[in-house]
Amino acid sequence: MTVTASTSAALSAAWEVDGPYTLLSTVGPLQCGPQDPTVVFSDGSVWIAFRNDDGAATLRLTQRGSLRSSSVHATAWGPGASLALVSVPRLVGLPDDWSAFDAFGDSLPELARKGRYLNPGLRLPATERMLDAVVRVILEQKVTGLEAKRAWRYLVSRFGSPAPAAPGAPALRLPPTAEQWRRVPSWEWHRAGVDAKRSAAALRAAGVASSLERLAGHDSAEVRAGLCSIPGIGVWTAAEVLQRTHGCPDSISVGDFHLAAFVGAALTGQRTDDAGMLELLSPWAGQRQRVVRMLYASGFRKQAYGPRLSPEDHRQR
Repeated sequence: MTVTASTSAALSAAWEVDGPYTLLSTVGPLQCGPQDPTVVFSDGSVWIAFRNDDGAATLRLTQRGSLRSSSVHATAWGPGASLALVSVPRLVGLPDDWSAFDAFGDSLPELARKGRYLNPGLRLPATERMLDAVVRVILEQKVTGLEAKRAWRYLVSRFGSPAPAAPGAPALRLPPTAEQWRRVPSWEWHRAGVDAKRSAAALRAAGVASSLERLAGHDSAEVRAGLCSIPGIGVWTAAEVLQRTHGCPDSISVGDFHLAAFVGAALTGQRTDDAGMLELLSPWAGQRQRVVRMLYASGFRKQAYGPRLSPEDHRQR
C-alpha cells in the first residue's frame, strides 16, 4: 500500500487485487439497509463512516478495472484517516482466501458450486469493529429485517455524530460511541421499536466496549466465548457478529428464523431444523458459512408456507 495526500485534508491509497473481485457485493452485507446512514452506496462508490483509535473517519471506496483484473482505491478524511486506510484490505476482503472452499470441488452441493460460478468475485469482509457490529446484530434479534433496519437508522441518526466532511460525500453519520449508546434514554429505544430485552443487551455491550474491542484480535472461538459471556448475547448473535467483524468462513447462525429451513430445502428439498442443518453442512466444516453464502448467491429460494414473521410495533406497548 502506498499512501498519498490527495488534498490537504485527505489520504489516499490503492491496492491491486489478486484474482476475481467485486467490491459492491463483498461489502454489501456491511450496509444495514439502503437508508443506513453509516454505509452509503453512491455512483459506484462505497462511503463508510466509523471510528478507530485515532478518531473518526469518512472513507470512500471504489473499484477500477474488470472482474479479473482490478484495483481498490480508497480515500479517507478525518483524524482517523490513516488508520482507516490500514483497515481497508480486510474491510474489503482482499486477504480472504477461498482455496479451502474451492478444494472441495465436486463434493460441494450443486447450488453452492452454482453460486460460486455466478459470483467469483465475492469475498468475506472483516470490519474488526466489535461494538458497532454487536449493537447492530442485537437490534436484529428475533425481529424482521425491516424493524432492525429502521431501529438502526433511527438510533444512529439521532445519537450518532456527523462524519468528517469530505467533498461529494453523502450525509453520513458515525455509529454512536459506547458513551453515546449509554446515554440513549429508555423512551428513545421505545420510539426506535426496540424492546426492553434488546435495549438492555445493547447497553450491557456498551458497558464492556473496551473488552469487546480487544476481541477483534482474537480467534473465532475466543470471540464467541467472550460474546456469549454477556447476558443477552447467544450463539446466533455471536455468529452474526463474527461474520461481519472477522469474515469468519465457518460461523453458522444457529437459531435463525429462516436459515435451517433454507439450507434444508436447498440441499435436500426438505426443510430441517438447526440440528439437521448442522449435520447437512458437516462435510464442509471450516467453510460452512461460505457454503451458505453460495447457496443464497445461487438464486435459490425456498418455497414459502404460511404467514411470514410480521413486524411488531413495540412503540404501542
